[in-house]
Amino acid sequence: MNKGHGLFWALVGALVLAWWSTSTPKPMSAQAPAAVFSAGRAMIDDRVISRAPHPVGSVANAAARDYLLGRMRDMGLSPQIQHEDAMRRVARAKIPVIEGAGIENVIGVLPGRDPKLPALAIMAHYDSVPNSPGAADDALGVSTAFEVVRALKAQGTPDRDVVLLITDGEEAGLVGAYGFYHSNPLAKHVGLVMNMDSRGGGGSAQMYQTGPQNGQMIDLFRRTAVKPSATSLSSFISERLPNDSDFTMAKAFGYTGLNYAFIGRQFDYHSITSTADVLDQGTVQHMGDQVLSAAHAIAFSSALPGKAPNVVFANVFGSLLVAYPPEMGWVVLALAAALLGFAVYRANRTGHLEGVDIARGLGAAIYLVATAIVFFRFARRLTGAGFGFFEQRQLLAVAHRWEFALLLIGFGALFLTIALATRHRSRLPAALTPLIVGAACSLFGLDIPGLAIGAGAGVLGLAAFGQPAGIAGGWAGVLITGLLVAIGLQAIEPLTAFVVAWPLTIAAFTAALLGLGVAPLPLGRALSWGLALATTAWVLGYGHNIHIALDLVEALALFVWLGALVLWPLVHSHEDQEDSPPGWAITFLVLGLGLTLVLRLHSPWSERYPRATLVSYAVDVDHAQAHRISVTPDLSPWAEKVLRADGGKLTKLALPILTEHPVTAALAAPVQVAVPQISFARQADGSYLLTAAPPPGAQTLYIDLRSKTRLDHPTINGKSYYDKPLGSYWLIVAASKITGTVDETAARLPAAVAGWLGVLCVMLLAWRLYDARTALWAGAILATCFSFALYARR
Repeated sequence: MNKGHGLFWALVGALVLAWWSTSTPKPMSAQAPAAVFSAGRAMIDDRVISRAPHPVGSVANAAARDYLLGRMRDMGLSPQIQHEDAMRRVARAKIPVIEGAGIENVIGVLPGRDPKLPALAIMAHYDSVPNSPGAADDALGVSTAFEVVRALKAQGTPDRDVVLLITDGEEAGLVGAYGFYHSNPLAKHVGLVMNMDSRGGGGSAQMYQTGPQNGQMIDLFRRTAVKPSATSLSSFISERLPNDSDFTMAKAFGYTGLNYAFIGRQFDYHSITSTADVLDQGTVQHMGDQVLSAAHAIAFSSALPGKAPNVVFANVFGSLLVAYPPEMGWVVLALAAALLGFAVYRANRTGHLEGVDIARGLGAAIYLVATAIVFFRFARRLTGAGFGFFEQRQLLAVAHRWEFALLLIGFGALFLTIALATRHRSRLPAALTPLIVGAACSLFGLDIPGLAIGAGAGVLGLAAFGQPAGIAGGWAGVLITGLLVAIGLQAIEPLTAFVVAWPLTIAAFTAALLGLGVAPLPLGRALSWGLALATTAWVLGYGHNIHIALDLVEALALFVWLGALVLWPLVHSHEDQEDSPPGWAITFLVLGLGLTLVLRLHSPWSERYPRATLVSYAVDVDHAQAHRISVTPDLSPWAEKVLRADGGKLTKLALPILTEHPVTAALAAPVQVAVPQISFARQADGSYLLTAAPPPGAQTLYIDLRSKTRLDHPTINGKSYYDKPLGSYWLIVAASKITGTVDETAARLPAAVAGWLGVLCVMLLAWRLYDARTALWAGAILATCFSFALYARR
């Protein structure tokens, strides 16, 4: 087979395998056997709960509550409602913040054989944000919880009680879960919690968080999960991001358990489009299969998983999930180092391994990461989308195409780096390519990080390239960077080291089979292709999850580098053609950036993916003024027309009670509106009492309290939330909170003329120092980047 054809089909095979590993199962119909989970049955509940937006305290939420009560009665769960004005302190807030709401948790119990055993709580929340029906967040979790409990009941009488805990007020600050664990007597009966939530509208369900000392819990999950999607990396990340769920409250009160969610189709997250009709029913099935399998093992056991040291865990493919103690990570790295040492020994015996080539490989690996970062950063800015919940919606509407564009750019950066490493006279193109692409990021507003990283990559290009690196030395250098990074992670954060250690070990094994590409064993080449395909698919799967979880495309450079560990010899063999330009690199980069430009120029909005608008009417009672406002960063023609309806001019208005950024506003004709009843009086003991009553029909009450002196021992409704005096700023939010961001603005640099002159100078210099061929392919890459950037600016 032609080398190019083989490499192409290896990449295609990796994409197919990665897609399969992240796909959801076929949903089972409502006629499925009673003892199994059926997405068809769960969707019956989901459709009722998500008929309309139902935030806490609303009439629609009360209707959902009544429906849930009826369902629990029909299942024989003796339901109860926990009514409470729950308020809690927000621990991660920069300023003192209290959130609260009048919540109505709906709770039922499936009795077990031994009521003295600690109960299993299966938890989800039934309220939605004000503007979304919430079919995914979290009607899916609620309907899944009902179907799981129904299936458990059909399987017989469990050993322990199973508490069906459907909380209220999650979107208002987790106050329903707080109220249950803080004051409900039934909470003391709970021994383990399984929670379900969402940050999207589809995709594979992930078990992304556990309690501390999770060794036995992960062992149970590993033995029971169906096509699991879980890693200790996601658990590590979730502990450090401000994305809380009701499980956060369970953990805060000392409970352990399993927390599930899904993050695909993020366009529908907290959106009016989050309806039962567009919900991925495969996601419902995947969530239910995983939760039911673990719930069965827990409910029908006389003992709960105990506390044991945390373990490293991650899924491979299918239902295979690997788990081991963190200390075993050193064994994995020792194996990788031994394999790499053996590969170096075999290559050195052939006389094809040179120390200077290893140094070039080390430099090329670092160059690859930096160059991939600037290309990804340039592409992200080329889209024209800002950063934030509203700003990135135009990319979420074309999520698959945007991810494919990034995939092409990542492959382009990889092929370009290896092509530069295999050619003479590549120092100048290697230095100027990231430098100019990094500078091009500033065509859309001054970008200091892009300039700095591009310049750093340029310096690396001068140092690492110029003479071709042999396949043995170059690959060895790349593998050494992997070993060094894996050792660092193992020493600092051992629960995350597997992300590098596993592909590194496979790559080192492949290097041993091939003698670093210069002394292959029998069948070594065929086996190396299969290992490269599988490992690349695994890396792509993790890159996909990071991409949809974080709007931080620069992080994908890590996965380009991980792919290089196994793909380096295959691409090197293909690109080791001194007399030809790096055609694959240019093709990938041009296609990726071209698709990015198409996404910018083509409107993504449709009936399925409507453009976000959020127009409000704000009244300033003190100044007798009214405004129509919008917190979305860009205005649709409809929204602009609404804002200007009363003839007001568009301005920027500061409304810190709603958002920390200015909003777009226009003066509007005032109307009579009810206002909160507020009183402030000094008490006999010298303290002050602030009383605020919202007007009828109000959904949210914000109290922005600022004082010139410190606040000593403040209380709300008679309860103290702080054990020490506070500063002069305090925010209280009752019911739900809606926030938004606006697009940042920055001056554009008039760099077009200078950019084209720069490209021309680079080509002339390359021609004089090297040859016309080098000048042509270097100029093609740089000119393509500038063409896309300049056209996008129009």
